[in-house]
Amino acid sequence: MEMARLRKRRIHFGKLCSFPCCLPTSTDEHAQFGQTGFSRVVYCNEPDSPEQLRLKYRGNYVSTAKYTLANFIPKSLFEQFRRVANIYFLVVACVSFTSLAPYSAPSVLLPLIVVIGATMAKEGVEDWKRRQQDIEANNRKVEVYDRNSCSFIEAKWKNLRVGDLVKVHKGEYFPADLLLLSSSYEDGVCYVETANLDGESNLKLKHALKVTSFLCDVETLKEFRAVIKCEDPNEHLFSFIGTFHYDCQQYPLSPKQILLRDSKLRNTDNIYGVVIFTGHETKVMQNAIDPPSKRTKIEKRMDKIIYVLFCTLILVSFIGTLFFGIETKKDINGGNYRRWYLRPDSTTVFFGPRRISVAAFLHFLTGLMLYGYLIPISLYVSIEICKVLQIIFINQDLSMYDEETDRPAHARTSNLNEELGQVRTIFSDKTGTLTCNSMEFVKCSIAGTAYGRGMTQLEIAMARKRGERLTEPMPIDTGESEKSVKGFNFRDERIMNGQWVHEPHSDVIQKFFRVLATCHTAVILDVTESGEITYEAASKIIYETESPDEAAFVIAAREVGFKFCKRTHTSIELHELDPFSGQRVDRVYKLLQVLEFSSARRRMSVIVRNPENQLLLLAKGADSVIFERLSEDGRVFEAQTKEHIEKYSEAGLRTMAIAYRELGDDEYTRWEQEFMEAKTSVTADRDDLVDKLADRIERDLILLGATAVEDKLQNGVPECIDKLAHAGIGIWVLTGDKKGTAINIGYACSLLRHGMKQIVITLELPEIEALERHGDKEAIAKASLDRVKQQIHEGKSQVTRELSTEFGLIIDGKSLTSVLENNLVNSLMEIAMSCATVICCRTSPKQKAIVTRLVKSVTDKTTLAIGDGANDVGMIQAADIGVGISGVEGTQAAMASDFAIAQFRFLERLLLVHGHWCYRRIAMMICYFFYKNITFGFTLFWFEAYASFSGQPAYNDWYMSCYNVFFTSLPVIALGIFDQDVSARLCLQNPLLYQEGVQNILFSWVRILGWMFNGVLSSIIIFFLCTNSITGQAFREDGQVADYAVLGVTMYTCVVWIVNCQMALSINYFTWIQHLVIWGSIALWYIFLAVYGSIPPTLSTTAYKVFVEACAPSILYWLTTVLVIIATLLPLFTVRAFRVRFWPMEHDRIQRQRSKGPKPDGAENQDATDKRLPESCNTQNSSDSPLEISIRIDNLKASPRRKNS
Repeated sequence: MEMARLRKRRIHFGKLCSFPCCLPTSTDEHAQFGQTGFSRVVYCNEPDSPEQLRLKYRGNYVSTAKYTLANFIPKSLFEQFRRVANIYFLVVACVSFTSLAPYSAPSVLLPLIVVIGATMAKEGVEDWKRRQQDIEANNRKVEVYDRNSCSFIEAKWKNLRVGDLVKVHKGEYFPADLLLLSSSYEDGVCYVETANLDGESNLKLKHALKVTSFLCDVETLKEFRAVIKCEDPNEHLFSFIGTFHYDCQQYPLSPKQILLRDSKLRNTDNIYGVVIFTGHETKVMQNAIDPPSKRTKIEKRMDKIIYVLFCTLILVSFIGTLFFGIETKKDINGGNYRRWYLRPDSTTVFFGPRRISVAAFLHFLTGLMLYGYLIPISLYVSIEICKVLQIIFINQDLSMYDEETDRPAHARTSNLNEELGQVRTIFSDKTGTLTCNSMEFVKCSIAGTAYGRGMTQLEIAMARKRGERLTEPMPIDTGESEKSVKGFNFRDERIMNGQWVHEPHSDVIQKFFRVLATCHTAVILDVTESGEITYEAASKIIYETESPDEAAFVIAAREVGFKFCKRTHTSIELHELDPFSGQRVDRVYKLLQVLEFSSARRRMSVIVRNPENQLLLLAKGADSVIFERLSEDGRVFEAQTKEHIEKYSEAGLRTMAIAYRELGDDEYTRWEQEFMEAKTSVTADRDDLVDKLADRIERDLILLGATAVEDKLQNGVPECIDKLAHAGIGIWVLTGDKKGTAINIGYACSLLRHGMKQIVITLELPEIEALERHGDKEAIAKASLDRVKQQIHEGKSQVTRELSTEFGLIIDGKSLTSVLENNLVNSLMEIAMSCATVICCRTSPKQKAIVTRLVKSVTDKTTLAIGDGANDVGMIQAADIGVGISGVEGTQAAMASDFAIAQFRFLERLLLVHGHWCYRRIAMMICYFFYKNITFGFTLFWFEAYASFSGQPAYNDWYMSCYNVFFTSLPVIALGIFDQDVSARLCLQNPLLYQEGVQNILFSWVRILGWMFNGVLSSIIIFFLCTNSITGQAFREDGQVADYAVLGVTMYTCVVWIVNCQMALSINYFTWIQHLVIWGSIALWYIFLAVYGSIPPTLSTTAYKVFVEACAPSILYWLTTVLVIIATLLPLFTVRAFRVRFWPMEHDRIQRQRSKGPKPDGAENQDATDKRLPESCNTQNSSDSPLEISIRIDNLKASPRRKNS
């Protein structure tokens, strides 16, 4: 290992940087510096200098916590009182200290304090966890250069200052944004992992300026002084503009010299750097913004219900005030006193008949406080508790744990739990989401000849579907017993084991694999212990690449005999088979430029000088991009290659074209000079200039062939998509693949099914391609628009004519661009919403986000986006729910998501099980909350009417205060956490059950108003049965009648029993916890009544001994309680029994089937097939339930293609 390390130090990269192209050279200071946005000055190795201290830059202490000790209480209170309901209760609490209040102030304040305090405590705990993470990060250690001792000393991150010199070792994180001065490599290069920043797991190469690469020990650093002038702190991770002033020279700086905070040093022993940005001015902290705020549809509707209840509160108060005013005005009629016992001639302003307007207004205010129990004070905190516990169950679900990657499901937010049960449309990426993103080189086309034996699983499936005879029945995976090589699954005796030299176009084959072995940015991670790379040891090399495709190409070249074994900044070394001597030789290619791949360029090129002193440009990229850059003499194999590419695409393989050209020295010299100027320019349009110059030289290419790599489907993807389709969820796949590849992958994963007709909207047409060759942009745009309009019109006509047919829409990126630019969105959406599946191919990341937003706004239904790469982040954030897959492309999608899973197949359980349960629990919970509060609140109203609208509450102050907090809160929380209408197994077996959430059946206005009506009806039965049962007759043994206190206790007892028994009737899945909280809440009421009643009457007031001495000994109290409970629950029980019997919902049907016992073998599968949506409108199974039929009818009505008919 020591020899390997020394060898690594001998590598010399300083002549020329080719990542991306060249080292910066000296240039004049740009005019922007000193202006707004470019004013930062750093004095290197002089953090204590007066000039540096005068600038007063921030320290390196960071805080991601929301609160501090000083602002926690005011800031948290502000957050709580942003909710309208909490403001109402605060006002009521303040007014309760006046004579207007119908109850004592403490009885109002205590519940408010409990609810607000519980929420604040939850936020405080969450914020404390963030603060603990901050403390850990701020106290990490790093070596800092001390000028006094001329040595490096350990210091905490938080103590770093701008200008400090630091030394970072391998495996450590960078403590701030640093300028790389030098590294353990002589030329100052280092490898950096940026997974914490962009989620990408591949390593990035950074390099120091040549003038600082010698700073590698304490002695050289002792006299080091320099000044950096650069841009001000900003959030742009991959851009940097600055100049380095050293030894009377100026050197431009680029992102290649910048090491960002929280990235990690890899494969490099150590580096030296100077601190540029610290703390919250670092780029990673500048990007630390909150994700987009997302609110569920249930939450939005709940706000509307609160407003309805506020209106009800005002209406009830107004009615009470109206009747109060009428009754009070009649108390003095001339000189007669109607209610003389109230002394209307000597009353306060609150009841004065002579100032009835003032008294009525004050009564109205009293009513607003008295009926405030219509508003559930503990609703918000109860929902938050339930959602937090729900995500714990999601995170700990072993059925969504991936053993291979050791990743469980992770809910990153608790705000969207119920939204998981209402998804109507899913937007999915393909590569890495539906597929494994583990590429294997399986076939290639070279010089018009196809190489590679065997058939992919997709090819076999498609051939069997078409009834074709299998020409190569052996799947690619079932080859001979050769040693498996990851990334390489190629079999062809014409190419392998050096046999390619006998092929007719062996020279083209040689050039083809040389391109694969040299045109890349791969990094060698491992070498032998001796440090020498031999032919036999080459297979031990580990390649670190920017993409799985690139790794497959390099490995394929190695396996064929073109082994990439060494790279420096200026050269690439290969072990090749010499076709003339038959010996393996070393060939060193001088690496001059690397024109990197980007999603906009869709290609990559390198410029090298081979041992024969030829200048070569080697290119690989998308076939459409490469073909349009071919020279007239370079199209010899174009027709055959296109035919092979089309065949590979139909087999579901990813293709890439390979080409090259020979450059003249004069041509390259002129181009290099312009390119160097563009690369070293410090202007905003530098990238555009570089791309234009790259495009200029990537012309007149000679086609060599094409590659085909296989990206296999993840396990369980077809079954998952099929189950989601059974659930009535529309699925859109947004991919950058070719149309043929996307269609065939669609068949492989059950997106496109047998009998489904395709509507294709594409601009990959001969006439459009002909116009593109001539370059007339106006003609291209006009022809494209005409063709898109024609295809959309034909598609609309087709779906209108064939109402009973399932359709799949396929549209490419060019057509999508034309649609967006020419206001054809509504026409396209009309077709898309009529299709069971939509596949958008050749789409860019921006188009993915645009399509997601369009469907979200047009349908007004819940959308979910799922992806695994950084290019999916826009789509994930645009959807109502974002799901990220922690895959090969990194974790950036997972970090930007609301829920993270390891495999696409887990989406089935996340939606159909947890989504359904969470939707049902939250919907039932909210409806029950409103029911129990309306039941309680309207008993107060009926009693006030009974008491001549005097404003007298029916219950003791503390009875009312404890109602929502102690006697009815725990059962509803238990419902929101544990209830299951059916088991997880039955949820998956009956995906149609998911439609309850999609159609919002359980939280529709009909359902909500039904619960509210039930609450009003319950209050009427409770009040009138209680008053008629216990008043006007002997209640106690001594013959005394029931007084106000006894009536209040009796009604309250009935309310507590009824709302808890109502909960028992609503629960589908009983556990011991449900039994404990329901019957425990009722028992707690009796315990509270006995204990509170034993307190002296100065505190307990009307509750003193009322239960022990009056109610408990009276048989009438117990009989009345039983009678009222039965009478109140009987209507609901009857209605529910009739509904279950004659109009069952889907879960009722499943429960009834479960109670009858297991079905015969195969019956469940047949049921699932019969229940697929959408169904033919002219067929119907006589055994279908009414709900199932109604769901199908609703879907037919909601479909635009049915509407048009």
